[in-house]
Amino acid sequence: MKTLSLPPTLGDNDWGANQLRTSHLKVLTLTTLFPNHRFPLHGLFVKARMEEVAKLCEVEVVAPVPFFPPLRVSERYYNYSQVVREEWMGGMRVYHPRFFLLPKVGKGLDGLLLFLSIYPAVKKLYRRFPFDLLDVHFAYPDGYAGYLLARALKKPYTVTIRGSDVNLFPQYPVRRQLIRRALSNANRVIAVCQALKDAAVALDVPADHIVVVPNGVDLTRFFPVNKQEARRTVNLPPERRIILSVGHLCERKGFHLLIEAMPTLLQKVGHDLLLVIVGGNVFEGDFLTFLKNKVAELRLDDHVLLVGPKSPEELRFWYSAADLFCLASSREGWPNVCFESLACGVPVVATNIWGTPEVICSPDYGLLVDERTPKALAAGIERGLQTTWDARKMIDYARQHTWANVARQVLSVFESVCQTTNEPMSQ
Repeated sequence: MKTLSLPPTLGDNDWGANQLRTSHLKVLTLTTLFPNHRFPLHGLFVKARMEEVAKLCEVEVVAPVPFFPPLRVSERYYNYSQVVREEWMGGMRVYHPRFFLLPKVGKGLDGLLLFLSIYPAVKKLYRRFPFDLLDVHFAYPDGYAGYLLARALKKPYTVTIRGSDVNLFPQYPVRRQLIRRALSNANRVIAVCQALKDAAVALDVPADHIVVVPNGVDLTRFFPVNKQEARRTVNLPPERRIILSVGHLCERKGFHLLIEAMPTLLQKVGHDLLLVIVGGNVFEGDFLTFLKNKVAELRLDDHVLLVGPKSPEELRFWYSAADLFCLASSREGWPNVCFESLACGVPVVATNIWGTPEVICSPDYGLLVDERTPKALAAGIERGLQTTWDARKMIDYARQHTWANVARQVLSVFESVCQTTNEPMSQ
């Protein structure tokens, strides 16, 4: 069994903050959306929230990974086999039990298989860490597995809904029923935007059981850098106007639509325009090759850069180097990239879908595009480039949404649940 037990020392800033906890609550977070040493960029928004919550109460994390034997038939699944069973991240002990997954088939069984796979490990963990509440992220399969775990262990649980779990998965009848059961039986559902709360209500989840707590932004990572300094740092041309887009390379992020919008923009705005796309392939396929072919087909080699994935520590330079940030998604819960851009003082042009208008809630922060087409995106980008923006307003707005503020709201929900269910908090 591989174990990486590296508890932080008291000199570690994150761990030192934990000594000032204000609550005796013990929380076990269950999520398959969590980074590990093999997939360090996976589910960073969950880690960011729970790092801050862990400064207020005691948190441990169960972050299951799919079981796969250590065979190099697939780089992705081989990496899963190499994930350690236990590690420390941000002052939290994180466990990575294995669960059985049926790739591409039998998705209605994923929640049950997740529960059956991790129940022995969680039951054993409970003897050492008698948690008061189960904090689950994503409605399916995590939410349904959390529902079964909470029943088995007789503990209250919350589920945080984040996007595809309620705006995509419910189109599949079996998953729809399991999601409804997981959310309806939760002691509280946390939605990261009002649009997702509305979607949950449409699934017959009681509205008074749902609270909206948006994601936050890490101001230690995302802050303005002088534009020319930022461009030198990431080796971008100092004289060109730059549009930036960031995200996993997949169809729903709309990078192909931005590329298709470029010929129109070059005609209307000027040939100094440069589109920079930051991100790598996700597990669904090789979208990078598709985008490269699209660039070649439209003869845009001098106007589109595909620079690959970048670490969170690097991203502020890419944001600060841009004149405009663009998000062309078909669906989003709470788009963290928009707040990251605003925190760096860069305005946003985005598709008007799901939680995005709750982020871009003022014309001081950016523009919303009602149609997800190259023509509409080109028009929005053209207008954005012609607008005079006040960077200070954007930065001040983003600074109201820190992860520390989010954590206080989340802890309030947790404590309310435990008090309502008469679950005694650990002393």
